[in-house]
Amino acid sequence: MTSPSTNPDGPLRIGVICHPTYGGSGVVASELALSLAEVGHEVHLFSHEVPPRLARSPGRVLMHRAQGVPYPLFHSTPHDLAITSAILDVHRASGLDILHAHYALPHAVSAYLARSAARADDPARAPRMVTTLHGTDITLVGNDPSYAPLTQFVIRSSDAVTAVSHWLAGETAEKFGLSARTHCAVEVIHNFVDTEWFSPNAGASRHPCSLRTGPTAVHVSNFRPVKRTPWLVRAFAKAVGGRAANLVLVGDGPDQPACRELVRELGLNDRVTFLGERDALPELLAPACVFVLTSSSESFGLSALEAMSCGTPVVATRAGGVAEVVEHGVSGLLSDIDDLDGFAANLSALLFDRDRARTMGENARRQAVERFARERIVERYVALYRCVLARPVPVS
Repeated sequence: MTSPSTNPDGPLRIGVICHPTYGGSGVVASELALSLAEVGHEVHLFSHEVPPRLARSPGRVLMHRAQGVPYPLFHSTPHDLAITSAILDVHRASGLDILHAHYALPHAVSAYLARSAARADDPARAPRMVTTLHGTDITLVGNDPSYAPLTQFVIRSSDAVTAVSHWLAGETAEKFGLSARTHCAVEVIHNFVDTEWFSPNAGASRHPCSLRTGPTAVHVSNFRPVKRTPWLVRAFAKAVGGRAANLVLVGDGPDQPACRELVRELGLNDRVTFLGERDALPELLAPACVFVLTSSSESFGLSALEAMSCGTPVVATRAGGVAEVVEHGVSGLLSDIDDLDGFAANLSALLFDRDRARTMGENARRQAVERFARERIVERYVALYRCVLARPVPVS
């Protein structure tokens, strides 16, 4: 087995474990892997499918697609065990310094098992384990009584833990009884955005609603109930009140049929466009007058940040960590989660006051560049990796 990197400032060998999704965790993990490889680190990404953001990139990330073998005793194919085995195989062949698990379950479990096996081989060469919490792995899945003890265990067993917002860090500490004095403290490292790709200039091409009259609002999500897309359709109807305006819905998921039915009921067929899943997000976000986010729970709001980077102001609910991204009255407008009238009023204000929306869009772009630019956040992760590696080798 190759020894871990000994040069404290040299390239690192990093294994990233993530979901292959369009959702925030899969996007951030893929973009982080690509960014780390771009600056010279050796990066291996482990998942049971190729994440969309990685698939479209020529970046030098080594992809390991680990799919378990179907077997009659298994109710579902054990991808997680296959990922664990793939990590261990790569480590034994070439050495890994860091295992970075995105999502507590199942990926921190896979990282923990691989690290334990590596320690049994040779403790001095075993990789360190970093876990990044993204939201529902804490608030929904990990907090379920069926999984809570295991979630607590892998968090406490990590060499470092990060959360994408202060709100999520607080939820984690409260739900799992973590104390900075007795357990691994949760460090907040916000999500980031590629400000060159997500830029105001991305909207040079024709927008899907460019042939229609009136301003346009855009929403991007997986249409899960927590995103409340039917609630958004009702808010849009109230906001426009019969005036010419458009709503573009990007993505797909379980609530899309209900949204389509509601659009028909409200007579909005000529004003609401369902685009389905798309990769060309900057080209959709930059020309919009406003981005809308109606979640009942949101650990960060990556899609809102991507819109801000494109110079598009945000109208959102004050859910979870959203207020850490969108500054009310500066880069967008926030309302309480169940305040339909307040949300509709905010949406109407930015749809039909172009000067105000333009000013907020400029502020949004500036904040995205100053606070959430890719390079700034990636440097924080690298600093965390080096800090973890500088600690003494744990005694088994």
